[in-house]
Amino acid sequence: MKYPVYSQSGEKIGETLLPKEVFGVKTSPDLLWQVVRAYQANQRQTTAHTKTRGEVRGGGRKPWRQKGTGRARASSLRSPLFRGGGTVFGPTSEKDYRQKINQKAKKLALRSALSLKAKDKEMVIVENLHLENSKTKTAAAVMKNFQKGKTLLVLPEKNELFCRALNNLSGLKVVEALNLNALEILTAKTLVLTKESLKKIRT
Repeated sequence: MKYPVYSQSGEKIGETLLPKEVFGVKTSPDLLWQVVRAYQANQRQTTAHTKTRGEVRGGGRKPWRQKGTGRARASSLRSPLFRGGGTVFGPTSEKDYRQKINQKAKKLALRSALSLKAKDKEMVIVENLHLENSKTKTAAAVMKNFQKGKTLLVLPEKNELFCRALNNLSGLKVVEALNLNALEILTAKTLVLTKESLKKIRT
């Protein structure tokens, strides 16, 4: 599968052969949905927490005697029946939303997502990217040749210079090739890779 290669200035300088087993895979919408759903669930933070009657402060003394008042029996004012009492069946921080993703499913979903981007021409391959300094202005001048909508830039390895320069650019995310996953690919409108990144993607 031939795909155009561009220079850093945005000019087409040639073509490269993309491996069919990675970029020519038949897309499986069901698999992509399952894997993306699992990735999103694994990123979910259980910050919501309500207190049960055992966690609410106070309520140590019995509010009134057991018999003779004509009222219903009550052992504590921290009961969910009273104002200021505990919550029944509320969200707790102990709940675990994580889902297991099989390695085979994860790799197949990655290949499906890459194939989808290549098929829809939403992928850009750059010969090499180089910045003279870590200024955002310099990075913006380079990325304007490739950035269309929400863009995901895949680098062959972690580069502090690129990260500092690109952090302030809106609609752009930088990821290392070894950490690339289907969720990030499908979330982005445009996928930008270097030729070196293609060799390091774990598929």
